[in-house]
Amino acid sequence: MLDSETAIKIVKLGKQYRIGLRKEMHENLIGAFLSTLKSPWENFKKYRSLYRFDDMENFDDSNSEQHDIIWALREISLEIKRGETVGIIGRNGAGKTTLLKILSKITSPSYGRAEIRGRISSLLEVGTGFHPELTGRENIYLNGTILGMTKKEVDQKFDEIVEFSGVEKFLDTPVKRFSVGMKVRLGFSVAAHLEPEILIVDEVLAVGDFDFQKKCLNKMENVGQQGRTVLFVSHNMQAVTRLCSRAILLDNGHIKADGSSSEVVSQYMTSGTGLTSARRWDNSSEMPGKEIARLCAIRVKDENDHVQQYFDIRKPIVIEMEYDVLKSGYLLLPHHNLFNEEGTWVFTTVDSDPKWRGQKRPAGKYVGKAWIPGNLLAEGILYVNALLFTLEPNTLQFDEKDVVSFHVVDSIDGDSARGDWAGSMKGAVRPLLKWTNQHEPFK
Repeated sequence: MLDSETAIKIVKLGKQYRIGLRKEMHENLIGAFLSTLKSPWENFKKYRSLYRFDDMENFDDSNSEQHDIIWALREISLEIKRGETVGIIGRNGAGKTTLLKILSKITSPSYGRAEIRGRISSLLEVGTGFHPELTGRENIYLNGTILGMTKKEVDQKFDEIVEFSGVEKFLDTPVKRFSVGMKVRLGFSVAAHLEPEILIVDEVLAVGDFDFQKKCLNKMENVGQQGRTVLFVSHNMQAVTRLCSRAILLDNGHIKADGSSSEVVSQYMTSGTGLTSARRWDNSSEMPGKEIARLCAIRVKDENDHVQQYFDIRKPIVIEMEYDVLKSGYLLLPHHNLFNEEGTWVFTTVDSDPKWRGQKRPAGKYVGKAWIPGNLLAEGILYVNALLFTLEPNTLQFDEKDVVSFHVVDSIDGDSARGDWAGSMKGAVRPLLKWTNQHEPFK
């Protein structure tokens, strides 16, 4: 039984899927949502009080090694306290969404136990909990009813939900006519404003535009500050470290790390399951490219020619691209596009080496280096796209998106662009500019 300070307790939880077999349980949110309408009183009790999945003591694991069995989760045990904001991170397929579906009671575990105290509001898929034939207005009240709220309670939150979502003009339009972005905005607004004790949000927010993502992150931060529990799945590590005091790293259905968000994110980024600052293709048949040029490798290095994942904001960074030119006689234009975690296009850098600018290149292996000066980029994760065009005629030879990434760290030593300011600093770049001041004493 849960104590008063525990919101979620999971004991040796496992989930397997048999490929190609029809499940008795609803394995999607729409199916689960429709099934809840058949038993509103049971649903009310589910969200208002403690519910649990019992251990499956006689679970048959004899076929677990067969090729038609996939383990999404295995031996998951953890506790989450009331008021905690917890990030759940890991590569695609690590089991993050499956865990959230079990906690949201959309699917049941194959074995183990999960105990949850409090009303849960989840946003795991676009259009979660919406009936497509009902209007946006009707769906807001329907969701409130499912969460066990009275009409009066929903009325008190209605204007705030609509204002936050920005879909007021379409409020009396059936949801089936909403765009994906509109469904996400309304879905998150409903989930966050109907005062759940536990808010569960998956990476679905990545569908929205940047301004709305910022609003959602601010709202989740506010929910956490109000003492409610938040579970947040995201590939945006900066958002995880900003919102969450704790993070859980999943890998192949197991908990690989559980601790402070900064430590767990750091482990994820350097473990080989997260981001990488170097990539190489040794097999020519797998190299990105076409008949004129192929990409062999790309690396992010420090000024001493060492591949690094983390870079001091004050130090230069080198992006090194190795590529083969297979045919002579072409003008080449290698370049990189850099993006930050928020999707902002930070800058484009084009090969401007005077030795080759305007010159047709002979076949051979090339290693191009782009130097980024220190005190230019802002702290955070940067993603690199590697591209190469041939000119006259213009032909794209390769375009590898997010091929490598690196993390810029501001150590707050006082001699970077932040000076003596230790708080948050916005912006895609953070140049160290020259400042001068004149002073005249009062007369």
